[in-house]
Amino acid sequence: MFRRAEEHSLLSALLDGCCAESNSALVLVEGAVGCGKSEFLETAAEEAERRGAIVLRAAGTPAERGHPLAVLGQLTADAPAGALPPPPAPETAERVGSMRAFAAAVRELSTSVPVVICVDDLHHVDELSSRYLLHLARGTRRSRVLLVLAGSAHDRGADPLLRTELLRLPHFVPLRLTRLGREAVRAMLPDATDSEAAAGADAGAGAAAGAVAEADRLYEATGGNPLLLRALLQDPQARPGEAYAQAVLACLHRCGPATDELAAAIAVLDDLATPAHLARLSGATEAAADRALEALSAAGLLAPTGRRGLRHPAARAAVLDRLDPAGRAALHREAALLARASGASDTAVAGQLLAARHTGEEWALPVLRSAADQHLAQGRPDRAEALLRLAHGACPDDALRAEVGIRLAAVAGRTDPAAAEHHLAAPLAAAGAGLLGPAALGPLARTLAAQGRIDESVEVLERLAAADVHPGGGRGEDPLDGLSAFPRWAVSARAGAPAAAPPARLPRTAVHPAALWALPVEQEESTAARSAELFLRGATLAEGTVEPVAQALRTLLHLDGAGRALPWCEEFTHRAALREAAGWQAVFGGLLAEARLRLGDLAGAAETAAEVLSATPAPGGGVLLGAVAATRVRALLAMGRLEEAGAVLARPVPAEAARSVHGLAHLRARGHHALATSRFHAALGDFLDIGRHMKRWGLDRPRVLPWRTDAAEALLRLGEAHQAERFLADQLTTRDAADPWVRGTTLRLRASLREPKERQAMLSRAVDELQRSGDRYELARAMADFGQVLREAGEPARAAMVERRAWHLAGECGAEALCERILPGHTGEGAAAVDTADAPDAGLVASLSESERRVALLAVHGDTNREIAKKLYITVSTVEQHLTRVYRKLNIPGRQGLPVDLHPGVPELA
Repeated sequence: MFRRAEEHSLLSALLDGCCAESNSALVLVEGAVGCGKSEFLETAAEEAERRGAIVLRAAGTPAERGHPLAVLGQLTADAPAGALPPPPAPETAERVGSMRAFAAAVRELSTSVPVVICVDDLHHVDELSSRYLLHLARGTRRSRVLLVLAGSAHDRGADPLLRTELLRLPHFVPLRLTRLGREAVRAMLPDATDSEAAAGADAGAGAAAGAVAEADRLYEATGGNPLLLRALLQDPQARPGEAYAQAVLACLHRCGPATDELAAAIAVLDDLATPAHLARLSGATEAAADRALEALSAAGLLAPTGRRGLRHPAARAAVLDRLDPAGRAALHREAALLARASGASDTAVAGQLLAARHTGEEWALPVLRSAADQHLAQGRPDRAEALLRLAHGACPDDALRAEVGIRLAAVAGRTDPAAAEHHLAAPLAAAGAGLLGPAALGPLARTLAAQGRIDESVEVLERLAAADVHPGGGRGEDPLDGLSAFPRWAVSARAGAPAAAPPARLPRTAVHPAALWALPVEQEESTAARSAELFLRGATLAEGTVEPVAQALRTLLHLDGAGRALPWCEEFTHRAALREAAGWQAVFGGLLAEARLRLGDLAGAAETAAEVLSATPAPGGGVLLGAVAATRVRALLAMGRLEEAGAVLARPVPAEAARSVHGLAHLRARGHHALATSRFHAALGDFLDIGRHMKRWGLDRPRVLPWRTDAAEALLRLGEAHQAERFLADQLTTRDAADPWVRGTTLRLRASLREPKERQAMLSRAVDELQRSGDRYELARAMADFGQVLREAGEPARAAMVERRAWHLAGECGAEALCERILPGHTGEGAAAVDTADAPDAGLVASLSESERRVALLAVHGDTNREIAKKLYITVSTVEQHLTRVYRKLNIPGRQGLPVDLHPGVPELA
C-alpha cells in the first residue's frame, strides 16, 4: 500500500484492541475514487488474519444494489461452515428478530476468535444489507468484533441515512483517505532514496533536483491519486500511456452513474467546462453536475484551481477516444454554440468548430480566420493552419476562398514550402480571371515575391496598379513592405526596379519584386554586409522575419564571403529546427548548404541539403526545395558521384520554377550535370537561360550566379574559344569583377585561352584570388591547372609541389575525381598516408612566425622567390632568409618538404 504511516498506526491500534483487549470498533473509511480505500481494506484483512482473527469479506456492486441481502449473503458465505445463519427468506428478512439473530451469531463467533468484517464500496451495498450492518454495529459494541467499512465520500448510496446513524455510535472511528502530496509522490519514486545515498555530494544534489522535478511531473499528471500514480509508473518511462488511460477511465466509471456522460462533456468543453455548460451538454441538472465535479476534483482528475477541464491531455484524449465519431462531433458542435452564446473567445469557439468539422453557422468563417491570426500571434502556427484549412473549405465564393488560400500559403510556408506554393494556385487563377479585389491582390503579390516567383508577383502587382487602389483602401503603402531586412539598396527610388529590369506598370509606391532578391549597388556594398550582420544579431525568428533574415544571410554570403555567413546560417537553421519549422529550415538550410559549397566543403553541402530535403513533408517537391536539391546535385557532381546526382536531378520540378529565382539554381545544376555527362549543347542552353532571366530581372550578379563562366566552360568543350573569351571578358567588366571568387574562377578559365607564358601568370593570379575567396574546391582546380602549366613549361619541381598542394585540397573537399585527375592512382587512404608520411610535426609548423608563414604559403602555391617578393612588397633576399628559417624550423631540405596542408595564420592571407 502507498505509504500512509498515520493510517497504518491507527489500524494496528484498532486490531490490537479488538484481538487482545476485546474492544470492538467501527471504522468508516472514506475517500475519493482511486485513493486507496479497497487497498486499505485488504491491508486490514491481512493484518487481522496475521493476528489469528476470522475475516469476513464482502463488497457492494452496482449490479447487486437492487438485490436484497446480496452483501449479507457474501459475509455468511465467507464465514466458517455453520458459524453464521444463511440470509433469511424475503418475507422475514426485514424483521428485527432476523437482524438480532445475525448479530448474535457474530457475537457468538467472536467469543472463540476475533472477528473482522470488511465491506467495500458501502455506497453500492443494497439497502437491506446496510440495515443488517447497522444493527450489527449496534449489537457488537462489547464483543471482539472490528467492522471496517469503505465507501465513496461523494455517493451516499441507497440509504443516505446510514452514515448518520453510524456516526452516532460511540465506537465509531472515521478515517479519510486523501490524495498523496508532492512529498509522498517523491517518496514513491523507485530507488529515490537509495540513489541519493549512493551518489556523491555534487552528484547527489543533481540527482535530488532531478528527482524533485520528476516527482512534480508525476504529481501534475496524477494529482497525487494513488491509482493514477501506480498506472503511470507502469507506463514506459512513466509517460502517460495505455495504463494511465485505463486508470482514468476506471476512476471516471467509479465516480458515479452520471459521471461518464459528464466526463465526456468535460473533455469536449475543456476550458469552457463551467457547471452550467456541463449540465447543458450532458443533460444533467446543475446540482448533479456540481456533485460530479466535486467527486472528480477530489479524485484529482480535474485541472488544478485556475483551470478547467481534465488534469492532463492524455486523460482528455482517453475520454474522447472512447466516444463514437458522430456523437463526439455532435458534442463539439453543441459546445461551439454554447461557447459563442456565452461570449467565449474566438480561439475557444474555433477550437470546437475544428473538432466538429462544422462551418454551417454564418459566423463560423470570420471566427475561424480571427482565431487563426490569434494563434499565429501566440506562436501556434500548426493550430492556425488547421483553422485556415477548415475555413478555406467553407468559403462561399472564389474571391473569399482565394483570400483564405493566400493566408494559408503564408502560414503553411513555416512547415511545408511545397504546400505553401500549391496553396497559391487557386488564388492566381482567380486573379487571372479578374475575380480578386485589391484586398487580396496585395497579399498575393507579397507572398509570391517571398517565394521568389518574380514574374507572377509582377503580374499581380500590375493588376493592382490597374485597380489604382491600395490593398488597404488607400494609396501610399508598399504591398511588399516588411519583406526586407533593411532599406532596399537595390533601387534608387521606392517605385523603381533593379537596373535592367523590364518596365512594369506597378502601383506607384511598390518596389519591384526582384529588388527583394538583389544585392546592393556598388556605393552601398561596403556597409551592406555590416548592416546585415547587425540586423542578424538582433533578429528573432517569427513569421514576419523569415524573409528579412534570409535576405541578410544572402547579403553576407555573397558580399562578405561564405566564411562570414556560415555561422549565421547554422544559427538560424538550428533555430528553425528547434521550432520544428521544416519550411523555415529549408530556407536557412538551403543557404547553409550553399555557404558550405562556396567554401569547398562538398560533403558538408551535400549532407546539409539532404537533411533539409528529408525534414520536409514532401522531399524534393516545390520550387524552394528544388533549389536545395540543386545545391546537393552540384556538390555530388564535384565529388564525382554522377549517378547519385542524376537521381536527385530526376525528381519532378514544378512548372512555377521556370518563373522563379529558385528555378535558376535548378537550371545551373542541370547544366553542370550536362557538362559532366558530355551534353555540352544542353548545358550551354541552361546557362544562357539563366543569363536571360537574371538580366530581365535586373539580378545579373556573378557573385550570386556566375552564368558567364558556366557558359564559357560549355563553349570551351564545344571548341568555341572565341565565344568563350567573349563571355569571360564580359564577366570581368561587371560590377563584381573585383570579387576574389568571381575574378579567380574567371581567370582560371580564361588562362586556357592564352599562350603558355601568359597562361602561367594568369593562373598564378587565379590561385591568389581563390586563396582569398576561401573556396578550397575552386582553389584546388586552379592549382591543378597551374601545376600542369608548370610541368609543360619544364619546371617539374615546382609543378610537383603545386600538384601535391592541389591534390591535398581536393582530398579535403572530397573531390575524388579531381584528385584522380591531379595524381592518377593516388586516391584513397593509401594516398593520404603517402601525403602525410614526411609531413613536419604540427608543433614545428606552429613555431613559424606570421611573416615566415606568409612566405611559406606562397611557396607552397608554386610562386618563385621573385613572385613572392613582389606580392609581399619585400626584397628577394628577405624571401630567401624567411625560407631558410622555415626549412630549419621544420627540419626539411627545401621547398619540396613544405607541408601541403599549410594554412594561413593571419587574416590578410585567409
